[in-house]
Amino acid sequence: MKSGNGRYKFHEEIGNIVTEVPGIIKDPACGGKHNIPLFCSVIKSNKTEFCNVDILILQNNKIKILMEIDESDTKPTQICGKFLTSALSKYYIHGPKSNKVEVEMDSSVLFVQIVSAKKLKPESKKGGQWENIEKEIRDILPLKNIEKYRLIFDKDNDSDKLRTEILSTIKSFLT
Repeated sequence: MKSGNGRYKFHEEIGNIVTEVPGIIKDPACGGKHNIPLFCSVIKSNKTEFCNVDILILQNNKIKILMEIDESDTKPTQICGKFLTSALSKYYIHGPKSNKVEVEMDSSVLFVQIVSAKKLKPESKKGGQWENIEKEIRDILPLKNIEKYRLIFDKDNDSDKLRTEILSTIKSFLT
């Protein structure tokens, strides 16, 4: 599943889909330049860093959309863990401590998880499980600043449908 440069193909595919979205920051697996760490406070340290996300979308200098991409470990614990560590975070902080840039969460954030179904067998029930996870997470929202949640997966292995669903989800939330 890895591409020639060592990155994951599905991450690259999603990175290419969202590349034209204004305010986008992508991690290296998605075609960006650096990791995207989220912190629980403005103090940048190992003990305040909770996670790294795959893609951030900023609007008005605040975090508006968080995106996570999963192409191999798609168990409920993995999916829910990424959501929760992101929800518990408050800031994206980049740069050295002496010249750091702090970006806080907007009061209304969308969390999008994109999961690859490419490795699943045709008879797999994972799609139904993912739909249930999406419903259950939506039922507990809002959670801190995260007000909306989407779990998107490539049900039909159709890249055009996936592209349309991702971009329409982003566009409808940003407008």
